[in-house]
Formats: sequence, C-alpha cells, structure tokens
Amino acid sequence: MAHRLRPVGLDFLEVAPVRHVSALEISAPVEAVYRALQDVPGWVDWFPQVTDARPVGDGSERYIRLMGGVRFRESILAAEEPELYAYRVDLTNVPGIRAIVEEWRLVPAGSGTRVRWTFATDGAAAYRLLMKPVRAARARAFRDAVTALDRRLTAS
Repeated sequence: MAHRLRPVGLDFLEVAPVRHVSALEISAPVEAVYRALQDVPGWVDWFPQVTDARPVGDGSERYIRLMGGVRFRESILAAEEPELYAYRVDLTNVPGIRAIVEEWRLVPAGSGTRVRWTFATDGAAAYRLLMKPVRAARARAFRDAVTALDRRLTAS
C-alpha cells in the first residue's frame, strides 16, 4: 500500500468536499448492530464488497480488502457503544485519495435500529469527480450490506 492519506479526525465528516450519507431502519437491536460493526472479521459475512477484514495490532486499526483488490489500512477514531463507530483510512493502494473517514451512527427506532452511514472523502480533482456518480452505487451497497446484516442478526 503505497499511498498514505492525510490523518484527519471526526471533524472531517462535516467539512469533506465529498460526503455520501445513507440511512436505513432495520429490525435488529442497536446493541447487536454495534457488536457486528466491532467484529471486524465478521464484515465479510454481511458486507458483500468486503473480501478480507481483520483487526491489526491491539485492535485500534483494521485491514480491509474490497472486491477488485482495493486495500485499506484504517484507524478506529471512535467506538462509543452503542451508538457510534468511526474510522479513517491511513493507507491505500488507490492513487488520488487524500482522506477518508467513515462513520456508522446507530439510533434506536421502535424495536430496531436506524443505521446512518457517512462516507466523507477528499482527493485529487479526478477522484472527486469520480465520486459524484458513484453516490447511487454506494447507497445501494450500504442498503444491501445493512439488509444482509439485519437478516443475520434477526435469523435466530
């Protein structure tokens, strides 16, 4: 992974040049969803684009590989049970990216959970331009992943 990204914090979620926000209400309880987010290797079971996921070192970092060979080394920025899980990408094999922070915010909704995911990023002009048309694909990937997670968590 040759590309080191800018070490931004949670405040980047509000100022990033490109932000994609998706939300979905599911049946699974907040605590179960939060545990699933923290179970890094388990992401491959419910997030179809994730082909490898593992904690690194003391667990404050993650290694993620996506379909197509995209790789990330990430740092956990917030793990506040049961409502917030966020991380930043530190290293990637994709050129043109300058910064990425992702936040998963969980709120009780009836007997289930409202899951809101924010993807905040910056990069070279070509990267930022590319990110705009993939908004719908990101939203679909989020919906499919969270729906699969809900099925897993409520299948008992």
